Amino acid sequence: MPRRPRTHRQRLKNLPIGFSPFARALARMDSLSTAKCQTRDSEFIEKHNPSSASDGFVEQTLEDESEQSASSSDEQFDGVVQADFSFFDPKPDDFHGVKTLLQTYLDDKEWDLSGFVDLILEQTTVGTVVKIEDDEDEGLFACVSALNLWRYREQKCIMEVKDYLHKACQEKGVADKLRLLLEEQACNVGLLVSQRVVNLPPQLLPPLYDGLFDEVSWATEDEPTEDLRKSFRFKHYIILSKIYKHKNVEQKRKLSDDSEEAIIYIKPEDEIFHKLSSWSFIFPLRSQQPAPHELKNYRPMGLVMAVEAEKIPNFRQELVTLISET
Repeated sequence: MPRRPRTHRQRLKNLPIGFSPFARALARMDSLSTAKCQTRDSEFIEKHNPSSASDGFVEQTLEDESEQSASSSDEQFDGVVQADFSFFDPKPDDFHGVKTLLQTYLDDKEWDLSGFVDLILEQTTVGTVVKIEDDEDEGLFACVSALNLWRYREQKCIMEVKDYLHKACQEKGVADKLRLLLEEQACNVGLLVSQRVVNLPPQLLPPLYDGLFDEVSWATEDEPTEDLRKSFRFKHYIILSKIYKHKNVEQKRKLSDDSEEAIIYIKPEDEIFHKLSSWSFIFPLRSQQPAPHELKNYRPMGLVMAVEAEKIPNFRQELVTLISET
């Protein structure tokens, strides 16, 4: 298996970026926020406040002025622009971009987010950020990493993540399993962190996750000390994400009404992780935003999943199949 380049790993050329109907719905939801982000550059315009996005994504609108008529509204924008995406190892200069992506990682909790970002950026052997090729502003569009819970157990940010998960879990049977992974078995548990802009091209997902799990495998052989090599021999991954859950899901099941899904997965890969998980739980979020018309019957919820490392090959294969069908 070839080893990855150390800085510039992969370039995916001329991928279109556009809004799906669901992404447009999220965009309108975010537009209700009063805070506005600054304009990045002449092509990429941030219209929404990242910290207010209840789904954990940062919404960025990309306009192709040559194709968009003056009468077109944001809700009806279906154009695309071409962009050259590249995968990079994280570096200190990525601090603000990664922090923006992770702004709602723990909902509205005040915690040591800066320390958490520092851990991700310092772990250069396992982790990836996605940027536009030759973008002078070096704006970030995605970030993935896997942090060993035992290795970083004394870090304030990791203690706060664990405390957040403990308090979020109200299911007794699941709470015991969660505590086991967060405490007694923490040396074999990786916190899988994956945040990105909502309309990132789905074609990027298979190589993005392939790169992450390949790096984990390589780190078990290439890290300079045995302790570091052991820290990447994960047996479980814990994944914290967000979904939309139908408000009347129980009644909907009784009526066998298939017109609406019980759960909408904002990230398509979460549906695969959820299916492969050994256990999971859903919990309410404190930050509740008015839902757009398309999601009037849904509420944003937190989702925590535990996935055994031996299931990752299945995940990678199913992700490729899922993206090829979209």
